Order: sequence, then C-alpha cells, then structure tokens
Amino acid sequence: MKDSTDCPLLQNQSPCICMLASGSRGNSIYVSSGSTSVLFDAGLSGIEIERRMKQRGLDPQTLDAIVVSHEHGDHIRGVGVLARRFSLPVHIAPETFTAAQAAIGTVQTICRFACGTPFQINDLEIHPFSVSHDAASPAGFTIRAGCAKIAIATDLGIAPGMVRQHLKDCTHLVLEANHDPVMLEKGPYQWSTKQRIKGRTGHLSNESARELLMDIIHEGLEQVILAHISETNNTYEKALSVVAERCGRYPARFSVAFQDVCGEALPFDL
Repeated sequence: MKDSTDCPLLQNQSPCICMLASGSRGNSIYVSSGSTSVLFDAGLSGIEIERRMKQRGLDPQTLDAIVVSHEHGDHIRGVGVLARRFSLPVHIAPETFTAAQAAIGTVQTICRFACGTPFQINDLEIHPFSVSHDAASPAGFTIRAGCAKIAIATDLGIAPGMVRQHLKDCTHLVLEANHDPVMLEKGPYQWSTKQRIKGRTGHLSNESARELLMDIIHEGLEQVILAHISETNNTYEKALSVVAERCGRYPARFSVAFQDVCGEALPFDL
C-alpha cells in the first residue's frame, strides 16, 4: 500500500478517537481528550503505529499511556517498543501481564487494573469490564472525557447483560462485527478454528453485533465504528449493512475500521 503524505503534527490536539488499525493482523485505537492521549492496544509494530499516527497529524511524543485489553499478539505487538521509546506506563490486568510479559519485555512502569474497577489517566476515567474471549483476563473499556463516553467492545464471544450495561448511554461505540456466519461456515478455515470463532469465547457475528446494538442504542449515541472485521469471513459492506439496517430512526453515524488503512481522527465534544 502506498503511504499517504503525513499531516503536520498538531500542537493543540482536539478531543478525538482514531482507529489506527483493526482486524486479525493488528489492533490499536487512539483516544485523546485534547490534553491526555492514550493508545488502547498496540498490535502493530511500533514503527507502523508511529507512522499511522503521523498520517493523521497525531504526535506519538504526546502519548500518556498504553492500555492493554488482552495478550493476543494482534493487540500487544508494539506495546513494549512504544512503552520504552516514549517512557509510557502500561495499564494491564495482572493475569494479562503474566501472559504477555515475555512478548512485551521490560518496561519502566506497569500499572495493574482490575476489571470492574475504574482508574484515572489524568482527565480520562477508564472503566475496564470483563468480556468473554479466549484470553487470560480480557477486557473491554468505557472512557469518560467530559460529557463524552466512549466504549470499546471487541473480541467478544458473547455479550451478556453485564457487558450491555456498561455500553448503555455511550456517545461513541467501537463494536466488533467480526464475521458473517455463512461465509465463516463455507470459508477456508479448519473446523476447529471455525468453532472457536463462533463460540462463546470467540468473536461476534454481524447479527450478534446488531442484536447487541439494538439493545443499547439511544438518541445520544453519536458514532458507531464497526471493528475487528474479518478479511476472510466478512466484508466491510456486509458488516455495515447488517448491523445498521434497523437503526434508521436514530441519529448515530456508522463507519468501519480497516486493517491496512488508518481511520480518520473523529472529533467529539467534551
């Protein structure tokens, strides 16, 4: 893929969320209040994450922390490198740190969190919650910044009532729509992999994402970003069509997050 020209780095960053990458080959989400900037996962190489940030005018030097959802390689590949390069604290569940320590390596500051207990990074209030996925202690997150509430809900095998409760009243939602069940069934993966993906600790289908969304959607939900879309068992068009098809009376804007292309820096109001 041909690189696009980097934007001038912004000196006074406005509040925004930017999907740096999303998919089975790497995941990273940038969230900034304007004064505090955090990466949620860093599943690409450090160099690639820096490159993608600079494409959107985002300065890696202004990062305040990295928050890790779980230990799979597509979420932690660049964590150690970036933490060391920019002296960033890494916020991570204890069980996840144990599972990821060899891959992350030595970093100066590890801040352990417990799912269900909010923690603060400057003016960002982050609430990690447990999700059903085949990892040591996988977490989703809500992030409060002023009057905005951003929710990150990917790598979900199922979405029980507790998860839905955390996602209610969010203003911005990053929601997994991983696979189309028919494409998965007819696709090239081995049977055991197909069972894992569609199982209770795997990934949400388009239809399951729609069901979850219909349970939590409200007039104050401004943006829905569909994420972790499989390149083999789904299409961006199919995910968008299925998940959004019953939401026409609501004002939420819908978009998809890509694997190989950095998303726009989407602004939000504090």
